[in-house]
Amino acid sequence: MKTVSLKIDDSIFGETEKILSRLKKPRNRYINEAIDYYNKFQKRLILEKRLKMESELVKKDSMDVLKDFEEIDYVD
Repeated sequence: MKTVSLKIDDSIFGETEKILSRLKKPRNRYINEAIDYYNKFQKRLILEKRLKMESELVKKDSMDVLKDFEEIDYVD
């Protein structure tokens, strides 16, 4: 484990302490879980942005292929 020193806004610290007293959970565990949750959230946002970008890159080609298929004269 790594040791980290951080500054927390007084209001956030106070709210956190109130929650911790009700949860009966150590502050360190609570902060670790919060950072883990936020990391997963950020990874999803990064993935979403990447997928949107890649989707835009292939959009024109996909539309061209679809148009080509629509123009095929199918013989029965």
